[in-house]
Amino acid sequence: MVDDLRLAASKMTGAERRSFQAEMCLKYCGGSARQTEIVFGWGRKNVQLGLHEKRTGIVCLGLQSVNSGCKKWEERYPIVAQSLKEIAEAHAQQNPTFNNPIAYTRLTAAEAIKQLRNLGYNVEEVPAASTMADILNRLGYRLRKVVKAKPKKKSRRRTLSSRI
Repeated sequence: MVDDLRLAASKMTGAERRSFQAEMCLKYCGGSARQTEIVFGWGRKNVQLGLHEKRTGIVCLGLQSVNSGCKKWEERYPIVAQSLKEIAEAHAQQNPTFNNPIAYTRLTAAEAIKQLRNLGYNVEEVPAASTMADILNRLGYRLRKVVKAKPKKKSRRRTLSSRI
């Protein structure tokens, strides 16, 4: 049983693992992190943190996961991102079937960069063309030919002579 619980805990990460360890600590070890460390071989500090998270209902985030990685362009330049959304929205057309939220646009990444620079934004604020294409995709704008409304075909009425 102990091996099965260790295996189950090893398949989980972060807050989910700590929550599981805290549950097992309460169920099998009377809420003692030291006893849980002896029985299951889990780190006492992790079990204690899991117990505190369970008691307070507040999940702790690691500093590494919060502060690591580059922020997205939209987060670094929110004003420029808003201008980009307005430009893209002016060129966008909804999918004719209305079955998904993606808007199709004729606006290319190069054209978006050109229009942002015409609005007076610095070269440092405006990303490269490949990055701009990714940003437009993240915002839900796909570069496609804009679909024109197709008229329904008129069906010929069948006459008696055509049935023979």
